[in-house]
Amino acid sequence: MVRPEAGALSLMRKPRWKRQGGNSNQADVMNILGISCYFHDAAAALLRDGDLVAAAEEERFTRKKHDYDFPQNAIDFCLRTGGIRGADLDYVAFFEKPLIKFQRLILSSMQTFPRSHRVFREAMITWLGDKLWVKQLIQKRLGIPQSKILFSKHHLSHAASAFFCSPFDEAAILTVDGVGEWTTASLGVGRSTAIKQLKEINFPHSLGLLYSAFTAFLGFEVNEGEYKVMGMAPFGTPKYQDKVNKLIRMGSDGSFELDMDYFSFHYSPEKTFNGKFEKLFGPPRDPKTPFFTPDSGYPSYFGSKPENYDELSKENQYYADVAASIQAVTEEILLKMAQYVYTETGLKKLCMAGGVALNSVANGKILRQTPFEDIYIQPSAGDGGGAIGAALYVYHTVLGKPRKFVMHHAYWGQEFSSGEIEKFLKENNIRYHAVDDEDKLLERIVDRLQEGHVIGWFQGRFEWGPRALGNRSILADPRRPEMKDIVNTKIKFREPYRPFAPSILAHETVNFFDIPDSGQHYPARFMLYVFDVKENKRDMIPAVTHVDGTGRLQIVDDSIAPRFYKLIKLFGDATGVPVILNTSFNLKGDPIVNTPLDAFRTFSISEMDLLVLDRYLIEKRR
Repeated sequence: MVRPEAGALSLMRKPRWKRQGGNSNQADVMNILGISCYFHDAAAALLRDGDLVAAAEEERFTRKKHDYDFPQNAIDFCLRTGGIRGADLDYVAFFEKPLIKFQRLILSSMQTFPRSHRVFREAMITWLGDKLWVKQLIQKRLGIPQSKILFSKHHLSHAASAFFCSPFDEAAILTVDGVGEWTTASLGVGRSTAIKQLKEINFPHSLGLLYSAFTAFLGFEVNEGEYKVMGMAPFGTPKYQDKVNKLIRMGSDGSFELDMDYFSFHYSPEKTFNGKFEKLFGPPRDPKTPFFTPDSGYPSYFGSKPENYDELSKENQYYADVAASIQAVTEEILLKMAQYVYTETGLKKLCMAGGVALNSVANGKILRQTPFEDIYIQPSAGDGGGAIGAALYVYHTVLGKPRKFVMHHAYWGQEFSSGEIEKFLKENNIRYHAVDDEDKLLERIVDRLQEGHVIGWFQGRFEWGPRALGNRSILADPRRPEMKDIVNTKIKFREPYRPFAPSILAHETVNFFDIPDSGQHYPARFMLYVFDVKENKRDMIPAVTHVDGTGRLQIVDDSIAPRFYKLIKLFGDATGVPVILNTSFNLKGDPIVNTPLDAFRTFSISEMDLLVLDRYLIEKRR
């Protein structure tokens, strides 16, 4: 058997960061299209003179969750919104360098051959078929010369997507994900229109892939279920951190290396962990079995309680403890990374990106437990956000154009006019009631919320990223403890332990949450922070207070989301609680809705009581 080269994919003696180089400037642009695709969350974004015009993930149009294919629909939407054709583009920026990524796949396969023969075979099929020829595909689809197609490195796109969307003139930058070309984590600094990546960690040593291995072990889908692990963790205690630490060696600077003897993601197309991992942690959780613990409850849609309920509950408690343990280790590493990049740069502002930056629990701890005074994370921090990052990197760093754009909000998707919505309702013979007076419309919705109704809320442009922030949302009364189970089991059809977000008026946030009084809290605008609910407020909003007393809040500002703000304010005036339960407008396994048809279908097959399409109300017949 051919063995990997010594040290190539095994645990090295000393964790370390590797130093990186800098960037350059060139000529002027007007319209730049950014594209990300071919791993997961394909997306497109259009810049005009450095301002964002439109951005969307492909899944919203194809209705295929985490669609990774070439984002033709998202591209068409962006060009249509910008009123241009592909041939009008000055540049197209792709979010990573396919040749370098292909090189990594080839070298990794060679180093682990013959175990990797299936990975190698599948890589040849997909890469030689599509992925290597992305430049030619872009040229063909958009009708532009190859000289206008540029490529950014994966983690550089991540860094640019955070820093160039932020309000900071200079900031430390931390990017962490599964893997790009070779890089899995990077530390850097952004100043004006330049980004300098200082150090990096390379594949196979990856915090994102470590977390994903536990995601799979706990019975969830990799690249989709990581947030479920984060939601499961508070039902356990991190009593197995010592076992997790056997898998990873950490440096005091946040650098780390995995012991690859426990993993198989570098040579297997199916499994991320191997038998040695299972010997340490036991058999993986069966994804087909319902998850419940003594604290999570047992929802009615699971059916009758099994006779061995206590035994299964105890078994699931073990998995919850494992989830708590990997979450704790992840937080420890991220805190060390953040502390180190602060020490290296001396800057008080931090920008974060990469899929791991969607770990809202860790983000809140970084703000509370490091010297950083303000943090910026744009709402699509994962691979989809690389589309914006690549375009901004070309505009600012390659072409040297000054910055003026700040991503204050996430509403960059498709919008439907009242006329389009009414046409849809009439053509499909859907009974509706139009309310032209906005105050009356919102008062009616507030009344229904107080009556315990669950409402589908559809307005404006859909959100960029994985969070529903008041334009494609399901809303309910946070004061009713039963709403947590009702929305989980009758509306979302999802796991009972999953928390819901509290959307709260900006000026009321400090009255309900233990949130540090620093910075502008951009991550909280995008549901990317978790903070403690104040103890004297937990009984007031039980449906959005997680089992550990926390909430993944959304701060709502009247200048950013005026209609949603007004709804929450009216609810607060009526109840004394300026908070609404907010979750994404989709069912389990589906992308968030885009069109009125998507919204109506989701409303029809769930037990939602009322659908609000802009100013049109649709009620279920009782």
